[in-house]
Amino acid sequence: MAIIIHVLQVCVALLVLPIHVLSFVGLWKPFIKKFFPYIMQRITVNYNQKMGEKKKDLFNNMSDFAKPSGELSVLEVGCGTGANFQFYPRGCKVICVDPNPNFQQYISKSIAENEHVHFERFLVAPGEDMPQVASGSVDVVVCTIVLCSVQSVEAFLKECIRVLRPGGAFYFLEHVRDAEHSWLYFVQRILQPSWIHIGDGCQLTRETWKYLENAAFSEVKMRHIQAPLKWSPVRPHIIGFAVK
Repeated sequence: MAIIIHVLQVCVALLVLPIHVLSFVGLWKPFIKKFFPYIMQRITVNYNQKMGEKKKDLFNNMSDFAKPSGELSVLEVGCGTGANFQFYPRGCKVICVDPNPNFQQYISKSIAENEHVHFERFLVAPGEDMPQVASGSVDVVVCTIVLCSVQSVEAFLKECIRVLRPGGAFYFLEHVRDAEHSWLYFVQRILQPSWIHIGDGCQLTRETWKYLENAAFSEVKMRHIQAPLKWSPVRPHIIGFAVK
């Protein structure tokens, strides 16, 4: 089986050979950093249409984590184009963090379309290292379709826990690898060596749920679901929230 997978991986790599060549000579990463936000702006529109009800259910109880004064501070890490703004509670204050500064120009459109959200600032930083955000300073951290591409999931979650106040919540919606002996997992393994370049570091076969279960949260509420994304290698998802 391993030989078959390797042969098919090579076949896929040959189909996208220019990308592998550009990556080898160091030209692909600068290109994808600029072009990826443009792609994601279009992908997230379709994703929200398919996953909108799931997101509504996910963020439905976010106001429960507001301060006694009613103020709710939200830190979205890996904010992308701001596709989650429409699902946030009215009046919440949002700080966005993303390592790719090219997303900032797309955030403005989401801000204009979601006046119920008070946008505070955009910070350029990786989720594993956010010194601009004080410890225990936010009520909620949001992370959707991000943990698949971070360098270190452990460091990322540790940093998110640091900035959360005691009793605050970490909301997540992430695609993950499928069941080990499934047909889709077979496809994910074949696509992975090329997908990581096309998806700007995205890992199709990451077992993200294990990192969440082992992080220093007091409680993790998580479900495994199959997203309604026909013929997509990212159908398997985990969704839920964890409490500090």
